[in-house]
Amino acid sequence: MKVVNLKQAILQAWKERWSDYQWAINIKKNFPKGATWDYLNLAEALLEQAMIGPSPNPLILSYLKYAISSQMVSYSSVLTAISKFEDFSRELCVKSLLEIMDMFCHCLSCHGKAEECMGLCRALLGVVVWLLQGCAWYCERLRELGPSASTEASLKACQERLHSLMNSTKNQALVHIARLEDQGSWGSIEQAVLKVTDGISSVPKQTLRTNLEESLSLVKGIPLMLSVQSDPPPSASFPSVHAFIMLEGTMNLTGETQPLVEQLMMIKRMQQIPAPLFVLEIWKACFTGLIESPEGTEELKWTAFTFLKIPQVLLRLKKYPQSDKGQDFMEEVNIAFQYLLKLTPLLDKADQRCNCDCLGMLLQECNKIGLLSDSNTTSLTSKREFAPRLKTAENANIQPNPGLILRAEPTVTNILKTVDADHSKSPEGLLGVLGHMLSGKSLDLLLAAAAATGKLKSFARKFIKLNEFPKHIIGEGSKSASVRALLFDISFLMLCHVVQTYGSEVILSDPSPSGETPFFETWLQTCMPEEGKTLNPDHPCFRPEPGKVESLVTLLNSSSEMKLVQVKWHEICLSTPAAILEVLNAWENGVLSVEAVQKITDNIKGKVCSMAVCAVAWLVAHVRMLGRDEREKPQTMIRQLVTPLYGENTLQFYNERVIIMSSIMEHMCADVFPQTGANLRPPEEGQDPIPYRNLLPTKEPIHKALSKQFQAVLRKGWVDSRALHLFESLLNMGGVFWFTNNLVKELLKETRQEWANRVVQLLYSIFCLDIQQISLTLLGTILPNLLTDSAHWHRLADPPGKALAKLSVWCALSSYSSHHKGSFSARQRRRQREDIEVTST
Repeated sequence: MKVVNLKQAILQAWKERWSDYQWAINIKKNFPKGATWDYLNLAEALLEQAMIGPSPNPLILSYLKYAISSQMVSYSSVLTAISKFEDFSRELCVKSLLEIMDMFCHCLSCHGKAEECMGLCRALLGVVVWLLQGCAWYCERLRELGPSASTEASLKACQERLHSLMNSTKNQALVHIARLEDQGSWGSIEQAVLKVTDGISSVPKQTLRTNLEESLSLVKGIPLMLSVQSDPPPSASFPSVHAFIMLEGTMNLTGETQPLVEQLMMIKRMQQIPAPLFVLEIWKACFTGLIESPEGTEELKWTAFTFLKIPQVLLRLKKYPQSDKGQDFMEEVNIAFQYLLKLTPLLDKADQRCNCDCLGMLLQECNKIGLLSDSNTTSLTSKREFAPRLKTAENANIQPNPGLILRAEPTVTNILKTVDADHSKSPEGLLGVLGHMLSGKSLDLLLAAAAATGKLKSFARKFIKLNEFPKHIIGEGSKSASVRALLFDISFLMLCHVVQTYGSEVILSDPSPSGETPFFETWLQTCMPEEGKTLNPDHPCFRPEPGKVESLVTLLNSSSEMKLVQVKWHEICLSTPAAILEVLNAWENGVLSVEAVQKITDNIKGKVCSMAVCAVAWLVAHVRMLGRDEREKPQTMIRQLVTPLYGENTLQFYNERVIIMSSIMEHMCADVFPQTGANLRPPEEGQDPIPYRNLLPTKEPIHKALSKQFQAVLRKGWVDSRALHLFESLLNMGGVFWFTNNLVKELLKETRQEWANRVVQLLYSIFCLDIQQISLTLLGTILPNLLTDSAHWHRLADPPGKALAKLSVWCALSSYSSHHKGSFSARQRRRQREDIEVTST
């Protein structure tokens, strides 16, 4: 009787055109209290009345949407009502039902008794059957009537909802529970899957067919859920170790080995990780970083980290007491490699990426330094199950990076000895060595090997000394003048490349041993643009003596070729910005034509590329200070300077030098050109974008970007290189307090023990971006705020409260240890303490 009355009430509301909230108020007044709307089948009654005609009744549908939003009806009752609709020919009705599902299917949940929760499982299974039946019906219609845009649209809509539902592990688990509760119900899903499979061939669009097949595979995988999870990997996962190694490999290749070893040992002790699983997690992170690194310099850095630095880290770990039942560390490394051998897909992917047997080379390297015995190395090598590797004609002749990196290490030592020798009498021999270093990717290989073995600072210091050498001129001919110009140019370009690849700390962290500051250090600090560094184009460093500037402008504007004899190149480089300003002013005032400016820029980059780099460095600083409409001519000059000049009178190694020059300039301009939507080069000529630059979303608040990225990391269970760079950008932009406070809020959202523990491990590794300042903020500001305000106490209940306590202890221990030993990493020194204090207050 109540159901009849309910239908009459719905009809009366429709006749009198009640709004949705008027309907809700009246219906609650006229029906007895205590009776649940699910018991009265409100959702089913509303849908039945709304779907009477060929198209849905919008007013009655609005009543249902209001009932869903105000939680008058449960999600399970709505899904059950939807799954009873059978006439798929009424496409508008189907579309409306799918839109109703979109209101809540992304957040399916149930608060109530066990039976109500089981009802949600059954309803979800029923709606999956309904979506499959819809897909099958539309496939059949396409087969009978041929291609139809409306039918394809309806099929696509059903497929998208099916994929969205089944792409969630939680939803798959709910359907699996319903299947176990009622074995017979799964038969209807299997029948519907068969019908869709039979009809897929009728779908004209390949993309839609592929998407349907993916959705079906998700449904078919539900019965296998328990069997997949019942065979766990040989080790538990330790996200903190994985993420910390990713952080070091991505951002701190130049860091000293000992602080890294001590930090790893602290993580191992804090979490009581068994040594074999600890070593396994390190190798897993190394292979993951190697696989996902962008091609080019980043890939070489990860290769050097994996094959040169980590074996040395493990060698030092060997000297620490492991307290694992007195087992020999070499045996534990052997067990870790045995576990790693079982991760065949990871090893295959790494082999495919590097085009070589990565594990085999790693085993040989570990054997060489005494981490593995000969017998264990042979045994492990024989157990590797080789998958077919792609060796196409295109890459068969390319030597694999691991082999090149391992060979580059001794080469670095030889080059350091060569550069250290006295070349004042015959510098030509040294020039040959430098020219060889510039060819191909030799320079990046040598720098990566030097960085991984702790020799990069020595490398940079030697080249700063070499850059100073051409200052001393004693009666020279044209040949020796060109050699001197090339020594200055190549060393200058190499040092710029080092700074852009590994950070200015490599050069600035150790002051010059002599009393006088070398030219390159001065220029780097005052004139070179870097990410996050703003220069003043009117700084005195850009304004040398007027006489020198005037003579340089005259020289650049003349048609005669630039002479090299008796030229002081460091003075020329310091005068170039002022000369460029004169040229720019002349062009903007109509004194010079575009052709004349092109001739001047050709003269600048024609012989010594360092001049062009200095010119672009000032132009970038100048452009930053200009409005959008004033940037056209300076940006045109930058483009002219970036474009190589292929002439006959260029100095030796010009092609090699100009490649590095262009790369340096692209890094300098990376933040300037995107501001106005302009391109440094035409798109077809441009190379791949610079990795990890401009990661912050342009139209999204940074707190949303932080939450979104952290949730993505949490779902995945580990932090990748891109995420780490984004977190660092957000830390720099928002400040330490903002960054830490928002991530602590993410931790306090977690109400399940296992997820709270995972968040702690991930947050600890992310906090290692600047562990000392973040720990000070966490312990000195955020925790006291939470503990002294009773409004926050409910958030500190177990498990999130206990997890926060654990995170705080871990951060305090690590921060105290690193502060006590003075082991700052380069990336932590990069953040000025004054800036941190400002952002934290």
